[in-house]
Amino acid sequence: MCKVVAVILTYNRKDLLKCALDAVYSQTRPCDSVIVVDNASQDGTSQMLMESHYPGLIGYVLSNNIGASGGFNAGFRLAYQHGADFVWMMDDDVIPDPDALQQLLEAENFLNDKKVDHSFLLSTAFTENKDVTNTPVLSVLKNRIGYGNWPEMAMHGLIPVQRATFVSILVHRSVLEQHGLPIASMFIWGEDYEYTLRVSQTMPGFLVGKSRVQHVRQRSGTLNIHNEENPVRIKFYRHHVRNRIFITRKYFSKIKLLQVVWGI
Repeated sequence: MCKVVAVILTYNRKDLLKCALDAVYSQTRPCDSVIVVDNASQDGTSQMLMESHYPGLIGYVLSNNIGASGGFNAGFRLAYQHGADFVWMMDDDVIPDPDALQQLLEAENFLNDKKVDHSFLLSTAFTENKDVTNTPVLSVLKNRIGYGNWPEMAMHGLIPVQRATFVSILVHRSVLEQHGLPIASMFIWGEDYEYTLRVSQTMPGFLVGKSRVQHVRQRSGTLNIHNEENPVRIKFYRHHVRNRIFITRKYFSKIKLLQVVWGI
């Protein structure tokens, strides 16, 4: 049986983290190991982890807040070092349905049986109000006669995607071996987009319709500095702008880059 290591990245949200842990430990297909990467929280998260009774829980408390990018980089690396065949990555505000992991693994087996190459699997995310959130971008890869290939697996509830977030993503260790880790220096906002774009250049990821998670949002909608309600987050938008330009330059056309720069 394959070894699945769940990784939860957390920062100053111990109550949400406990909800996420309760959900991860209630899976119909149990994880083989669970790692929490604490990004130097100051709200008693480390104490809560030490006093918890989750079996086999491994907590890593970072000495400094190295951002989501650094935290995800550390999480993937730690899971790999612990012998994970698959890394199931998520943030502390992700609450998986009880069969979320089972559905991801069943999709993995189905795609392998069909000999469909794939780079990652992704749960379908909803807000507390049942609105779809964190929608990935469809894969642009073509089939052998030049058409978009995304409808091929639609009848099975599987949609090929390229750019996605780390809201319940399942990555095989071979992908880490081939493509490395998320870019830690991006700090926040964009490391997941860059990584999923990087690994899906020749084989898509797949959105799994039957694997569902709730993404507890602090605010509604996509990132937008004009609508930002949390003053602490305002200073981080410089990373968003920088990372967006970097990703566009690396993966898209000069025309697309000009559109992004013009729209900032």
